[in-house]
Amino acid sequence: MALTDPAPPTHFIKRIIEEDLKTNKYDGRVMTRFPPEPNGYLHIGHAKSICLNFGLAETYGGLCNLRFDDTNPTKEEFEYVESIKEDVHWLGFDWDDRLYYASDYFEQLFDYAVQLIKKGKAYVDSLSAEEIKEYRGTLTEAGKESPYRNRSIEENLDLFRRMRAGEFQDGTHVLRAKIDMASGNLNMRDPVMYRILHAEHHRTGNKWCIYPMYDWAHGLCDSIEKITHSICTLEFEDHRPLYDWFLEELGVYQPQQIEFARLNLTHTVMSKRKLLRLVEEGYVRGWDDPRMPTISGLRRRGYTPEAVKDFSERIGVAKKDSMVDIKLLEWCIREDLNKHAPRVMGVLRPLRVVIENYPEDQVEELEAINNPENPTMGTRMVPFSRVLYVERDDFREDPPKKWFRLAPGREVRLRYGYYITCVDVVKDKKTGEVVELRCTYDPATKGGWSPDGRKVRGTLHWVSAGHAIEAEVRLYDHLFLKANPEEVEEGGDFKSNVSPNSLEVLQSCRLEPSLAGATPKSRYQFERLGYFCPDPDSSVSKLVFNRTVTLRDTWAKIEKKMKEEIKQ
Repeated sequence: MALTDPAPPTHFIKRIIEEDLKTNKYDGRVMTRFPPEPNGYLHIGHAKSICLNFGLAETYGGLCNLRFDDTNPTKEEFEYVESIKEDVHWLGFDWDDRLYYASDYFEQLFDYAVQLIKKGKAYVDSLSAEEIKEYRGTLTEAGKESPYRNRSIEENLDLFRRMRAGEFQDGTHVLRAKIDMASGNLNMRDPVMYRILHAEHHRTGNKWCIYPMYDWAHGLCDSIEKITHSICTLEFEDHRPLYDWFLEELGVYQPQQIEFARLNLTHTVMSKRKLLRLVEEGYVRGWDDPRMPTISGLRRRGYTPEAVKDFSERIGVAKKDSMVDIKLLEWCIREDLNKHAPRVMGVLRPLRVVIENYPEDQVEELEAINNPENPTMGTRMVPFSRVLYVERDDFREDPPKKWFRLAPGREVRLRYGYYITCVDVVKDKKTGEVVELRCTYDPATKGGWSPDGRKVRGTLHWVSAGHAIEAEVRLYDHLFLKANPEEVEEGGDFKSNVSPNSLEVLQSCRLEPSLAGATPKSRYQFERLGYFCPDPDSSVSKLVFNRTVTLRDTWAKIEKKMKEEIKQ
């Protein structure tokens, strides 16, 4: 089988696959799968797995299935199924006609369980959940055999079929594998295969009242689909002997399980259980809140699939867990948007500027560059008039040293416009707050350049007051104060590290008129402020923009320093 990627393998999973292809281990096939549980929205860690599984299949001319491990009807919803499909498609991958569910195989999984019972390798246990846990033992003490472990094959078959028929209440019986209660691997101490759950399933309805455990279904579903390389995160490494035991005892096709380190990101939690708590307890506005690490949250915040895939490629695939700095993710989105996002001007905290010597009724159309990094994006025209808005932070009445923006008597350049000089300051008589700047302009400096060669150090963005459109702007920051939110004082939990300033909502911002028709899929750089995108809440009557990321390029500086240290 010819490889589509001539470059040498960049991580250990590629090396394994390439060796398998050389030895024709799976008849030259590469078949992977992405197997999410439909019990929550996918996050950036799942994005890494999606890119890995679908990407490996693309690289080696194979196929990747999308399979939902829907074995727990009490936590699964159709909403999650649809959101996962959307996320995979958004990242640019497709499963074609290979959409599967563990529930597709419920009958076959039941038959496999019957086979193990007939071999004397599985039994119906009537201990309670608490008793099973107690009998399991610890890492240093062997477990105890259940008093029901030696039921006859006939009795086990009868009880298991009656469990399926609905004769028993939840928790009265389970089906367990008969392996080794003294094993050093706790997963091999007679693990539970089936439990009774009288719950409606989102696909099978009330057809079943017993449901397979994840460990029973997972490896067998891979086997049924003839997966070649079953790629899992490291927490499943200790489960691999159990999966292999099931497959060997049944004598069925056996995929190769390979474990890699899951993604841990600073200022973030990756547990779906914890993310659900943030949603249910009102710390965020929903699964797609732009502060969440969910794919839908990143999408709403303005991240691009290209940036997420670039990030996944850069962090690589490792065998040991580590913490990735969220600055790298932010750097990836800046790199992408810097090339493709049009530049526009917006003023988030407006301060009124009146140019006293500019004609009152005059409006000019000034040419502005859409993206200096991409000349093919062309230019646009922005209106300029006597009354403008600039950022309040761009003015100081008593400026510090090396202040190059507006101050009394100071001259600055307006982007694409003119040089202006502040000649007076108007204040609110009651509060003393600066409410307006009176300025003059030099008509000879149109375009932002002086014919006499004089230079100014400061360049400000602005909008024409009479033409600007009003918008709400939401400034998002890290959801957690600490790089590791799990670091808490005794008695506390991760929520104690939620930042009270992770969202700042600004009303009455002013944006240039070209943004009037902005749609949620568009992304922009607000000059000098950062990258922004319209929120789905945005409408013709009320524009709402989210800040995707600031302009600070901290990670690039860190990466440059790291490279210099390596060279030395």
